[in-house]
Amino acid sequence: MGQRNTRWLIPILLIIASAVWIVLPNNPGIHLGSFDREIKVVQGLDLQGGLRVLLEADLPVDSEVTSDQMETAREIIENRVNGLGVTEPVIQVAGNRRILVELPGIGDPEEAVATIKETGLLEFVEMGYLSNQEISLLSGQIIKTDFETSQDTAVQDPESEEAEDPTDPLSKTYKTVMTGAVLEDAGVTRSQTGQLSVGFSLTDEGSEQFGTYTSEHVGQFLAIVLDKEVISIPRIESAITTGQGSISGSFTYEEANNLAIQLRYGALPIPLKVVESKSVGPTLGQDSLQKSTTAGVIGLVVVMLFMALYYRLPGVVADLALLVYAAITFALFKFIPVTLTLPGIAGFVLSIGVAVDANVLIFERMKEELRAGRSLEQAIDLGFSRAWPSIRDSNLSTLITCAILVWFGNTFGASIVKGFAITLGMGVLASMFTAITVTRTFLHLVLDRVKITEHPRWFGI
Repeated sequence: MGQRNTRWLIPILLIIASAVWIVLPNNPGIHLGSFDREIKVVQGLDLQGGLRVLLEADLPVDSEVTSDQMETAREIIENRVNGLGVTEPVIQVAGNRRILVELPGIGDPEEAVATIKETGLLEFVEMGYLSNQEISLLSGQIIKTDFETSQDTAVQDPESEEAEDPTDPLSKTYKTVMTGAVLEDAGVTRSQTGQLSVGFSLTDEGSEQFGTYTSEHVGQFLAIVLDKEVISIPRIESAITTGQGSISGSFTYEEANNLAIQLRYGALPIPLKVVESKSVGPTLGQDSLQKSTTAGVIGLVVVMLFMALYYRLPGVVADLALLVYAAITFALFKFIPVTLTLPGIAGFVLSIGVAVDANVLIFERMKEELRAGRSLEQAIDLGFSRAWPSIRDSNLSTLITCAILVWFGNTFGASIVKGFAITLGMGVLASMFTAITVTRTFLHLVLDRVKITEHPRWFGI
């Protein structure tokens, strides 16, 4: 076996070993210091059950709904869904006025719908003077304020005041200075030194109210609170009378941008109504998964038998490469991870046929070269080089189709189509690698020392 082909053997064996380790059902995951990654099969809504909700802008048909409003609403809903602890939810804009939400494994559909639809309340809350310890304790916590969404103004509840523990910051009821109703805009800014901050501007009414308050409370802290959760506690460095201010801190760009979104749209930018809400039971999904798995195994076995019987020894080598392909593809599904649905499994099974198609083209070319009197090593190399343009063009056309289907799924909320396209596309890419690299290396490893004249039946000629 030539040096050019030998150098691929060790990387291929390492890839195979990694794929097999990932595919193991009792895989422990990756735990390296602060990096903690669980490796498991992520099942979609139709396999484990859950909730599918279709939301629509609750506005007159002739009212304009911008793409920015829909995308911001999607991001806010995604943050709320993540708070529910749902694994691999699907939240995507469907068309111009709708958002599709799929929540696999959700336990309480009514609570989930209520959380998704809730308006959201942004408050600027007076905190007074705080120590660093109190700031750390309050950050990210749920607190009590004297503002209720059902009230037009803030009203102090005397009973809650009497029940307060002065030594416990979390038991206090804090005063709401103003709400997000007076916020006009917010965005990420960067200083000359490169430090990120979140700048905001207020309406005329808010500017006057905020200017008066900050003038009287310089040096004190003012909390930014969303749905009673403290998201930031900036210090009032000076009076802000221009209606514009900024929140500084040790932000990454993503953190600053998320805070800007929360400030800009603490409430959803547009009201949403539930057009369709459907609970999907897991029983049908589990049954379908078993049948799909059985169908996939049968299909793989039939294809491998065909290759072995028709192409003899090269077919057996191709079968080994096909097993490698299946292991690599499924390992990618687990490691990325890809949310597996029934259409996604169908795309994976279909990609097995694509992988075999490449081997068929290669082996037919090899037969032609062997009949022309070429040596086995020459026939292998020529078979691959001459079959490659056909393999490349056919797989490229499939990948283009997959890309169109993914775009269609994203644009119109057709998650079923998107799942099929993603698994098919990944399978096609993996099949190109195994057909061109793995199969070729295995063929040279097994066949380079075989004399074709002594064993012509081994090659089906």
